[in-house]
Amino acid sequence: MDPFRGLGIPRIPGFSELLALLQTQTEALAQLPRTLSDLNATVRELTAATTSARDTIASAQRIAERLEDLVEDLEEPVRALRPGLERVGRVLDDPAVDTVPDTLRRIHDDLMPLIHGLRQAQDRVGSVTGLLRRRPAAEDDGH
Repeated sequence: MDPFRGLGIPRIPGFSELLALLQTQTEALAQLPRTLSDLNATVRELTAATTSARDTIASAQRIAERLEDLVEDLEEPVRALRPGLERVGRVLDDPAVDTVPDTLRRIHDDLMPLIHGLRQAQDRVGSVTGLLRRRPAAEDDGH
């Protein structure tokens, strides 16, 4: 027990406290190599991450430059298409375009039977014509 305790005089550390301080300092110093080793490993990982990030940024920059070149090459032709695309858009917006599928279906339904009938008639006329061509040849042989 400190006899000067409570008198306002600063306390002088005792031998046991001095040993405790020395032990704490020694433990801290003993941990220093491991701490430095961990710090060194962390710095190496940070360096590797920085190198990887630098390579990634360089690659992204090259890709961005290539894309910029492509956009420059395509920009003028695409702009040249604009008036035609606008005209096509106006045509497609016309309500008459909506009737095209029905109109084509009606044409198909009305004309296909007619065309089929014409083909059948053509085949019959061809058969009759063939018969008529053969007949006179047979009569010529008989005279």
